[in-house]
Amino acid sequence: MNERPPNYITPAGLRVMRQRYEQLFAVDRPKLVEVISWAAGNGDRSENGDYIYGRKKLREIDRELSHLSRRMKAAKVIDPARQDDRSRVWFGATVTLVDEDDRERIVTLIGEDEADAGNGRISWRSPLARALKGAAVGDLRRVELPAGPKEWEILAITYPTATS
Repeated sequence: MNERPPNYITPAGLRVMRQRYEQLFAVDRPKLVEVISWAAGNGDRSENGDYIYGRKKLREIDRELSHLSRRMKAAKVIDPARQDDRSRVWFGATVTLVDEDDRERIVTLIGEDEADAGNGRISWRSPLARALKGAAVGDLRRVELPAGPKEWEILAITYPTATS
C-alpha cells in the first residue's frame, strides 16, 4: 500500500483553508442554491441557462468543498515559530540562497496547499526544498532541475517568532 506522507501545513495556511471552506459552504453555496431554485421555477430546464449554469457551478463548489474537507482532515499543523533547531533548514524556514551566478533567491518551505512559487513560497516536497532540508548556513546544495543541475549556497535561515 502506498501511504501518503502527512499533509504538513502552517497555522496560517490552515486558517486560509478554513476561511475558504466557510466562504463556500456558508455564503457561496446557499446563494447558488437560491438561484437554482428560482431558475427551476421558470419552466423548461433543458433550455434554462441560469439553471444549467447554476447546477454546473454547484458541482464545482461541492467538489472544492470535498477537496478542502479531505485536505483539512489530513492536515498536520506545524508551527515554524516553535522550531527548536533554527540553525538548519526545516519545515517553515525562510532561506536566503545564492546560485553560481550570484543571483539571490529567498524561499519559504511550507505545505503543498499553501505553496505559491511565484512569491517564494515553495512546497516542502519540491525538489529544491528536499535538497535544502537539514542544510546549515554556508552549505552548498545541488538541485536537479528540468534545465539541468544547479548549485545553491545557503546564506541565511530564519524562522518566524512565536507570538503567544
